[in-house]
Amino acid sequence: MIKGHEAELFLEMLVAERAASARTLAAYAADLESCSDFLAMRGILPVDAKTDELAAWLADLGADGQARRTIARRLSCIRQFYLFLLREGIRKDNPAATLDSPRPELALPHFLSEAEVEALIEACHVQESDNTVAQKRRMLVARAALELLYSSGLRISELLSLPREALRGERPMLLIRGKGGRERLVPVSVTAWQAVKELYACDAWLESPWLFPGRDPKRALTRQAFDKILHEAGVRAGLDPTCLSPHVLRHSFATHLLARGADLRALQMLLGHADISTTQIYTHVQTEHLRRVVESCHPLAEGGRKGN
Repeated sequence: MIKGHEAELFLEMLVAERAASARTLAAYAADLESCSDFLAMRGILPVDAKTDELAAWLADLGADGQARRTIARRLSCIRQFYLFLLREGIRKDNPAATLDSPRPELALPHFLSEAEVEALIEACHVQESDNTVAQKRRMLVARAALELLYSSGLRISELLSLPREALRGERPMLLIRGKGGRERLVPVSVTAWQAVKELYACDAWLESPWLFPGRDPKRALTRQAFDKILHEAGVRAGLDPTCLSPHVLRHSFATHLLARGADLRALQMLLGHADISTTQIYTHVQTEHLRRVVESCHPLAEGGRKGN
């Protein structure tokens, strides 16, 4: 647990002024704790830290093998923390202001092919071997969840927090509250809507406020429980379960839409990205498609030479 009056004030500010979620607060607290623990080992209080001491902390994170994206996120937290101290008059400077962020890693998102997604969803249909009520319901949950993840591009946190009434009636759209409390409307496919209705029918006897309730109907299905369901679906579909995750379905949604001609700005809105630069990572699909076009059609390319 993060210690220090200044850190507590900073976290309280995030709640009061930015409506930070519990997940965001936990991430910021962990970042502050990482920095304060490093400084404490050197007898330094965070409120008194200097630029070179914070730079040494960042270097230690890198030496420890932490990803550059993680280091950049932690640096962003520390910058905001010291800016807060500056504005509150607790410090006269921001020692983190001049620290350089690590260059981002160029990591393309892993995604499934359209055929693999179809196989995964098809594997979730109830089969004759599903001879218990629990197993049948498990597959209904899997199919409804995967249909929504893939057809609407939801984050797993957004999916599992859907209220039970989210798709009651004839509603072709879902109102999603995403990161930072930002709201967006996303469409629901016909097959996803049908899968959800089948789950409604199965869970009609449950008194739960959640569309995907856990073992205790008063609580939502946990991420860990869903991971087990996804693992089982992957095995049934003949896919490597270690290559499956809710985010892979989200990446697949974005990649397939862009490959079929979707507008990048529309994709940004569907995914709920605050900055379009986050969405632009999916343009690798277009880049790869253009490369194949040139290789196959250009007269000087190997594949485009005919009769020479």
